Amino acid sequence: MGHDMHQIGEAAAQTGLSLRTIRFYEEVGLVPPSGRTAGGFRLYTDADIERLQLVKDLKPLDFSLEEMGEVLALQDQLDAGGAGGDEAQLRSRLDGFAEIAEQRCEELRARLRAAEAVAKRLRRESGRS
Repeated sequence: MGHDMHQIGEAAAQTGLSLRTIRFYEEVGLVPPSGRTAGGFRLYTDADIERLQLVKDLKPLDFSLEEMGEVLALQDQLDAGGAGGDEAQLRSRLDGFAEIAEQRCEELRARLRAAEAVAKRLRRESGRS
């Protein structure tokens, strides 16, 4: 096993994902392992772990599995030099996902501001015994 190959437990430790979640992402075709040991244990490259981290980071932004798969496929196509499509078109599609992510981040910030206001109010009220 080379230095850049990691068993599933190492991938889980690096990403904070559970073994079950990593296996699920394999089952749905998002992030299959790059190899297996002679005993059948999954092996992940550093690039696989980066992909797992991206999927983890997209999840709280409410991206569907299909959308996550499309983001990964776009990145793969761009990494391959735009093979299978026009590079400008690929970048434009990826930029569309970036805009969606930014919009969802703003929505989360608004929700956080509202939650912080409630927490502040409750702290203030709890001091009025």
